Amino acid sequence: MTYSYRDANFLQKMMRASGSIAPISWLYARTLHRIDPPVFRMTKGRRTFTGILTGLPMVMLTTTGARSGQPRTVPLVAVPDAGRLFVVASNYGQEGNPAWYHNLVKHPDATLTINGGAPRAVRAYEAEGAERERLWALDLEVYPGRASYQQRATGRRIPVMVLESVGD
Repeated sequence: MTYSYRDANFLQKMMRASGSIAPISWLYARTLHRIDPPVFRMTKGRRTFTGILTGLPMVMLTTTGARSGQPRTVPLVAVPDAGRLFVVASNYGQEGNPAWYHNLVKHPDATLTINGGAPRAVRAYEAEGAERERLWALDLEVYPGRASYQQRATGRRIPVMVLESVGD
């Protein structure tokens, strides 16, 4: 399935573009992670609110808390790449990296749930160098608004985390 911006319908393009506007992304950062999990449960793991509106490839990622050691589940855009997925720790262009990024750095083993499927084990690593640049460019084909996040996230380079299946 393709998730490119150019293949999205008009509403999906508008919703994706709205995320690049600072006040709108501020609102999204504070609300969507609260709306997506109930919608995910109501649809038996097939959709999230964000995915419905934007057509973005959404997953539920369960990490282990870096400080608490407790499971933490968060909805994320996960872009496919050569049989694996990657996620971008843009945090809507805010100053710091999101908590899930710190969780993956400390505990790279996580669980991923996609489109009503069974949870699957993944191991994360941070892409660097040419791999990071290639994945960043691929992500911008799906969600061009992320470029504005990098401009707003002064003082940090937005991390790209690769999620590879384990035990398959």
